Amino acid sequence: MNLTATTWETAAGYSLVAGMAAVAIWLLIRRRATPEEIERARRRFLAQSGRLVDGVLLDVFEMDAEDGRTLTLLAYNYRIGGVDYECSQDITAILDTVDPARVRIGFPCSVRFQPGTPHNSIVVAEGWNGLRESLPVFPQMEDPTQSRLPRLEAGRG
Repeated sequence: MNLTATTWETAAGYSLVAGMAAVAIWLLIRRRATPEEIERARRRFLAQSGRLVDGVLLDVFEMDAEDGRTLTLLAYNYRIGGVDYECSQDITAILDTVDPARVRIGFPCSVRFQPGTPHNSIVVAEGWNGLRESLPVFPQMEDPTQSRLPRLEAGRG
């Protein structure tokens, strides 16, 4: 059997069309991620690899979504490289991780952000929590007049 160049070109053309049809069918019938799955993956990514920066909690509020659901949002701000960012995070899906009634407005928090995209940030995720229970308590200095150190007196040196 003698195969000519036209036969090879025809076989390559059929193979190319079949491959493109398979890719098109796969794109049409594949399962797409839901918005909730995309948000969960974003939180997981930031909790595992995001950089930390200090922020301040601004508010916790509820908002009605277009689909009739009530969303619970956590508003916060932070500064990176002299630029102030004010963001909100939808915490409706992780209300078992954080209780909105216990969030203290005005308290500092830890924010995880993506280094190349600093506006992509979170304060709470399934395995990580940047909220603080209370303000830090610093050790108190003892009264310098009661110090056990020898006192320096004028004229001694």
